[in-house]
Amino acid sequence: MKKILILFAHPKFEKSRANKVLVNHIKNKVGVTFHDLYEQYPDFNIDVPFEKELIEQHDVIIWHHPMYWYSCPPLLKQWIDMVLEFNWAYGPKGKALNSKICLNAITTGGSKELYCTQGSNSYTITEFLRPFEQTANLCLMTYHKPFTVMGTYKLSDEELEIYGKNYSILIDNLQRKESVLRT
Repeated sequence: MKKILILFAHPKFEKSRANKVLVNHIKNKVGVTFHDLYEQYPDFNIDVPFEKELIEQHDVIIWHHPMYWYSCPPLLKQWIDMVLEFNWAYGPKGKALNSKICLNAITTGGSKELYCTQGSNSYTITEFLRPFEQTANLCLMTYHKPFTVMGTYKLSDEELEIYGKNYSILIDNLQRKESVLRT
C-alpha cells in the first residue's frame, strides 16, 4: 500500500465548509499523513529537514489547498520554495522525489463555467496549475490531474458529501496503485 502525504494549506480552514468535508473524509485513513502547514507553521518558519524526511517517507504527495488568487496560499508556496531544494529535489543530484506521484486537490469559490476560455477567469484550472505540474516534472515526480471541487459557495451539504466520498475513493485508488488519469 502506498503511503500518502497530504500537504494541506488553508489560512482560513475554520471558515471552509468544503475543505472541512474533504478533510474529514481522508484525515484518519490508514497510510495517510495529513499535514496541516498553517497549524504546523503559524510563524511561517518551516523546518526544512523535517519536511524532507516526511516527504521521503511517502509515495504520493498531494498539495491540498484552495485556489488563492489563481495559485496556492502563501505558506504552501513558501514550503515549495524552501523544501524542494536544488540537488535534493531537482538538479544534477536531485533525485529524492524521483517517481513519486504528485497532484493537487483544490477548491474554488468560482464555478467551472468561470474557469474556461469563455469565463471571467479566462483560463482552465489545468492552465492555472501548470506551475505545480512543471514543479513536479522538474522534481521527476509523476503528476496526475487535480481533484477539484468548484463553485463551493453554491454546493449543498449533500453535494459536498459526495465530493468528500470521491476524495476518499481517490485516496484509496492511489494507495492500491490503481491508475489515475494523468494530465
